[in-house]
Amino acid sequence: MDHTATYESEQGPTPKPSRFSDGIDVISQLAGIAGSLALLAMILFVCFEVVSRGLFNEPTVWVNEYATYLLIAVTFIGLAYAQKEKAHIQVELVLGALRKPARDRLTTLTLWIGLFFLVFAAWQMTSFNYQEYANNTRSWGLLATPQWKPQLMVSVGCCLFCLSFLADLNRKALAVGALRWSLVPSALLALAGFLFILGPYPVKIASGPFDWGSLGIHGVFLTAIWAWSGLRTLMEFSGFIGIVMGVFYFGHDLSLLWIGLMLVTAILVFLLAGVPISLGLGSVGLFGLYFLLPSPQLAVLAERSWNGVNSFTLTAIPMFVMMGGLLLRSGATSDMFGVMRRWFGKTPGGIAHASIGACGVFAAVSGSSVATAATMGAVACPEMIERGYSPRLTYGVIAAGGTLGILIPPSIAMIIYGTTVGAPVTTLFIAGIVPGLLLMASFMLVVFIWSLAIPGAAPQGRSYTLSEKVQSTAGVLPFVALIALVLGSLYLGVATPTEAGGIGSVFALLLCLWRGKLTMTMLLETALETVKVTSFLLMIVVGAAILSWVFDALQLPVKLVAQVETLNWQPWLIMAIIGLIYILMGMFIDAISMMLMTLSITFPIVTALGFDPIWFGIALVLLIEVGMITPPVGIILFVLRGISGDVDMKQIVLGVLPFVGVILLNVVLIYFYPSIVTWLPAQME
Repeated sequence: MDHTATYESEQGPTPKPSRFSDGIDVISQLAGIAGSLALLAMILFVCFEVVSRGLFNEPTVWVNEYATYLLIAVTFIGLAYAQKEKAHIQVELVLGALRKPARDRLTTLTLWIGLFFLVFAAWQMTSFNYQEYANNTRSWGLLATPQWKPQLMVSVGCCLFCLSFLADLNRKALAVGALRWSLVPSALLALAGFLFILGPYPVKIASGPFDWGSLGIHGVFLTAIWAWSGLRTLMEFSGFIGIVMGVFYFGHDLSLLWIGLMLVTAILVFLLAGVPISLGLGSVGLFGLYFLLPSPQLAVLAERSWNGVNSFTLTAIPMFVMMGGLLLRSGATSDMFGVMRRWFGKTPGGIAHASIGACGVFAAVSGSSVATAATMGAVACPEMIERGYSPRLTYGVIAAGGTLGILIPPSIAMIIYGTTVGAPVTTLFIAGIVPGLLLMASFMLVVFIWSLAIPGAAPQGRSYTLSEKVQSTAGVLPFVALIALVLGSLYLGVATPTEAGGIGSVFALLLCLWRGKLTMTMLLETALETVKVTSFLLMIVVGAAILSWVFDALQLPVKLVAQVETLNWQPWLIMAIIGLIYILMGMFIDAISMMLMTLSITFPIVTALGFDPIWFGIALVLLIEVGMITPPVGIILFVLRGISGDVDMKQIVLGVLPFVGVILLNVVLIYFYPSIVTWLPAQME
């Protein structure tokens, strides 16, 4: 649609709002490319460290620090690109149920709400950045890097993120004249000047909790919403924000229980409204910082934005995402499925077994359940349907196999869990091997029983000779070598998870070159996809870090643990309640968001009960897997629905239910036999 046509001139020539949005889109695209270059540089730096240390016994003193700064660049510079590509995760339960006019109005409202938080974050980050420059703050490392330099990427990224929201709001703007249209950019420029004049420190209004900077932001927002979205949206925004502010302002003196319920309710309201999860968590954190603490502490927005991502451990995430993307484009995953199909041959449900095996192998290099399900769904589902497998078994198998992506190491979920709670990521990876293999075997047992119990669900497959099996295996030896290289370097202690991911990315790149798939366009597309995924994942980390700071400042986790201890309930009952909460949340919220939203509360309770953090990490991943394939909004179900074409969602849901039961049985099994999780890490010490 041409947005220019929707505007009518009231004051002079009609502006070109599409040019405004298109110009920001170009900036966002360039930001994505800049993030891609930072990603490639990060991979090269990490590989240089491995070679320098491993071959020449000359470890560097700069790679870890610079790689972390490049991760920060990838995350924050890439946020605008992720917004342009509509990649930021949101809960669409309410949005999806609305008719288009109501959905468009709610989308516009949530864009303004998200931008409201972002403007506060950009303001505080820029002020924090200036203070670090003025104080000449330097890193604690050997390089003593002036911190304002890498922090500048956070400030610039937040500002670009704001611009990307403005582009989307501009596309949804009402038909207004030139004067009213120009009011928004003019007001924002005036706000920037006003905040600059106020300086980096808050200027309080009399003795109340409010400051002039916050008041200025409120005033500009009310003006901008009226100018572009009209009086109705202005009233909706004012009502929404006003109610939240009022509840938080009058609720700060409530008991622990009521404050906790208030925060949880606020989170659900923001998420169900359709605010992107990262910004919803951050928004609740913003109101908590302003109204629930003895005095407003808005500087936490900047401190958590910076420190939430300033971790070398998190650099492993883009490494494994990049590796999985390259492997997908190399075509090796399709060949791997062919190998599995030949080896399982005439086994009842042979292709279904092959799909589970291939999912397990791909999970061992991708670290992502969504990538595993999407990749194997595109490869295996059409062939299974063509050969006469029932849709229920076909899509149930792939949905279940997809969940292996966050259990069989390497796992993005384990990296985030380990970073959040301070558990060693390599130990988590090792701990996930036996449960992962056990879960694969459980899935195959379901397929075997299903194939025998329901005639026609899985037609008889053909058998293959040993020679055919061996010949097919030869084509995927480089793929197997990659798995051995990545996991072997981890478990032998040769490389950290980040270094293993960097080595794997380079090896996957060489595999693409060897198979004739490598082009500059393909490399850029893979890097941009990695930047997009990394940005929205780590922005959720930032939002959760802001919210968890509020929890900690209010001492909610400590008081909740004390409260739980007074109940004298059996540990199994408390764990069952926690598990039920995760399963219910998983029906509406994606895996990583659910983990980050809850760990500040559940982890202290679990460890106070005496459970091992490594064991809980694996149990948590299993529970999250259930959420990924549980209706109504299990993300893997929607991935497969998009792949399936005309297969009814009901068939996919019915197909996945037996596998949900199997995952839950595995959770019960590791509860009563925790050595399933802890035995292998103990042997590796």
